[in-house]
Amino acid sequence: MSQRTRADTVWDDVATWIATVGGLGHVPLAPGTWGSLVGLLVGAMSLRLVRAPSLIIILLAVAWCLGAFLCALAERELKRHDPPAVILDEVLGMASVVVVLPWAVSSWTRLAIAFLLFRAFDVSKPPPLRQLARLPGGWGIVADDLGAAAYTILILKLVARLAS
Repeated sequence: MSQRTRADTVWDDVATWIATVGGLGHVPLAPGTWGSLVGLLVGAMSLRLVRAPSLIIILLAVAWCLGAFLCALAERELKRHDPPAVILDEVLGMASVVVVLPWAVSSWTRLAIAFLLFRAFDVSKPPPLRQLARLPGGWGIVADDLGAAAYTILILKLVARLAS
C-alpha cells in the first residue's frame, strides 16, 4: 500500500470541502435537502448565464463526471461509503432537473413540485436507484441522484404532456 503524500491529503481536503458544498453537508438536520436547495439555485443561475441548451448538456455531463471524482475523494477522506455530509450529488441532481425543465422555474408551484419529487425519489430510492447507490466509489454516490433527477424529469414531462 502506497503512503499518501501531503499533496494527496490537501487535495482530499479540497475535494471534501467541495463535495460537502463548503461544509453545508455537515448541517445535522437534512443535509441532502439543503444540498437540493443549493442545486435549485445553481440550476436557476445556470439558466440565466448559459443560453445554449447544447452547452448546458455538455456542462452537466462534465459536472457529473467531476462530481463523481470529487465524491470518491471525499468518501476516502471521510472513510465511509456515501457519507451523509457529501451533498454535491444532491446539488447536481436538482440543478439537472431545473436546467432540463426550465419551465419549472416559471412558477413557484412547479418549482416546489419538482423539488419535492426529486427529494422523494432521492430519499426513497425506488428501483433501480438503490442498486445504483451500491456502485463503487463516487459513481455510487452520484448515480442514484442522477436517477432521481431522471425520474423527476420523466414524471414532470409526462404530467405536462397529459395536461396539454
